Amino acid sequence: MTLLTIALMALITFTTRYLFIHPRLPVRLGAKMAKLLSFSAPAVLTAIWVPIIFIQQGELNVSLHNPYLIAASFAIVAAAKSKSIYLTMFIGLIAFVLSRYLLTL
Repeated sequence: MTLLTIALMALITFTTRYLFIHPRLPVRLGAKMAKLLSFSAPAVLTAIWVPIIFIQQGELNVSLHNPYLIAASFAIVAAAKSKSIYLTMFIGLIAFVLSRYLLTL
């Protein structure tokens, strides 16, 4: 049953993407729909990172003892200054590890 579900979801995902990518198909997006879809990636990414950073053990945690918030703050500054994904990831990772270590002392 699980394999069937995975296969059907793969088929649905492929079909919906193929309709918009293949140049010979007559399906075209209007300007309003294209503008609306441009907001989908930031919305999905925000829905992923907000609970990870701000919610620990089922409660809102915006204190300075939150290593996720500390690392995210350093990563945001690094991204704004460097515009390098690798440097941003490295600084965020180092900030997270150091803050976890220092907060447990």
